[in-house]
Amino acid sequence: MRSPLSNNIGVIFIPVSDIEKARDWYCDIFGFPTDGEIMFGHLYALPMKEPGVILDSKIYSKENTFKVSPFHINTENIHEAYQFMKEKGVKMDSDIQHDHFFNFQDPDGNHIMVCQC
Repeated sequence: MRSPLSNNIGVIFIPVSDIEKARDWYCDIFGFPTDGEIMFGHLYALPMKEPGVILDSKIYSKENTFKVSPFHINTENIHEAYQFMKEKGVKMDSDIQHDHFFNFQDPDGNHIMVCQC
């Protein structure tokens, strides 16, 4: 039987406590403008390539934050990315590991990985 499910991920939802602050923080680290619309008072779609990332303050609770990264963000230069995040004052969970990846936390404590691909 052929599955009706496609083999791609549409979006990843990140629970955030304050949608405006989260929008501004994520847009700052990605270099996006912050002029996008907050939808329904609690959703913000970052202008990412697929899979998309949606910040959602309606699903937020401390228990819902990511304790391990559910995805990684690609970079072409792990050392430059690490230095950039440190200069932004981002809370780092690790140094660069195996010359390949590092982990950080967003202001709500979601753990996210950056990986050189």
